[in-house]
Amino acid sequence: MRVREYMSKNVITVKPEQSLDEVVKLMKVSKHDGFPVVDNGNVVGMITTRDILLKKGKTAKDVMSKQVVVTFPEVKIIDAARVMFREGFSRIPVVDKETKKLVGIITNTDVIRSHIERATPDKVKKIAESLEKIYGVRTLIRTREVKLNELRPTQNKISPDEFKGREYEIKRGLAEPIIVIKTGNRLILVDGHHRALAAKKLGIEKIKAYVIALSKDIELGLEKTAKLMGLNSLDDIEGVEEEYSGVAEIIGEKK
Repeated sequence: MRVREYMSKNVITVKPEQSLDEVVKLMKVSKHDGFPVVDNGNVVGMITTRDILLKKGKTAKDVMSKQVVVTFPEVKIIDAARVMFREGFSRIPVVDKETKKLVGIITNTDVIRSHIERATPDKVKKIAESLEKIYGVRTLIRTREVKLNELRPTQNKISPDEFKGREYEIKRGLAEPIIVIKTGNRLILVDGHHRALAAKKLGIEKIKAYVIALSKDIELGLEKTAKLMGLNSLDDIEGVEEEYSGVAEIIGEKK
């Protein structure tokens, strides 16, 4: 999923010379608390409610932040989301990579919408079908809550920024279910490590899951690999920082 698929193309913008009174009125009407400041199609700043309250001036260019983080239409939305959550942004302007002209804006709401829309049983069904072919077993899919302390992870590292995103969704009741394989009495976590860890941090004991139960107890290849990595519980997972090269860019000068 790319930024261009979820960004808003009809962007409300402010001109550098626009008065702060006009900007405040625009905020009231649109119910947005910030806008890109654009001059001849180029993003020259960002103005927010905070700027108006804490800085002195009469026009947008007097109080706007002149250093702006932007992203691009072809960037994966999950990568743009990581920048947003790491930096604490609620929105990022989207510009053409070549011309640097404004083409849209991506917000926290757009990011959440992109994750909700991908939460379908299709992915679960494909995993179940693969298990049946590889191991010669029957599968039964159910949706139920599982205990976090019973999960056996299969991923040893997570992105701190995606973790923040999943924590944001869980707090608002918007996170999709995790995917678990039940073989014997073991619950193998195959998808949703960030969600599971975020829920654990928030003090949640159970989480909604798609549970794929196998007709017989077999040791999955995923389990063997997890054992080699020393993974027995969610506590064994580490965080790893990620690079943002090509994902976002800072334009303008720091005021």
